[in-house]
Amino acid sequence: MTISKMLLAVMLGVFLVAQQTVPSFADPAKEEQAVAAAQAWLALVDQGKYEESWKEAASFFKKSITSSGWSSMVRSVRKQLGKCNSRTVKSKQYTTQVPGGPAGEYVIVEFSASFANKPTAVERVTPMLDKDGKWRVSGYFIVQ
Repeated sequence: MTISKMLLAVMLGVFLVAQQTVPSFADPAKEEQAVAAAQAWLALVDQGKYEESWKEAASFFKKSITSSGWSSMVRSVRKQLGKCNSRTVKSKQYTTQVPGGPAGEYVIVEFSASFANKPTAVERVTPMLDKDGKWRVSGYFIVQ
């Protein structure tokens, strides 16, 4: 299976939530907290700590996929992509509604990323303010 097909199958199958949003008022403080949460979570994924990334994800994420299912899928995708060489914040958008997601607070964060086997990619990470009051990732999608 090609990288593109695998990414599509894995990421679309798990997280359709961040595809379309209803814009809400910008909230810079919440956006920054969410970006920090997304970066910490991505660091776990980059280090191959897939089960830990599942444990640190939002409750909505954990209801969508089992730990072993997530680990298996992300391991396969990351093997195809190779090591993440760089990642920078491209955009961030605070919103209170995402299609298919529960009511709540979200920040859609897009990163420009470069992987060993895919030099140009966009990662969309969607932290949400979870029930415990912490920003936790509820969705992950590689756009390009």
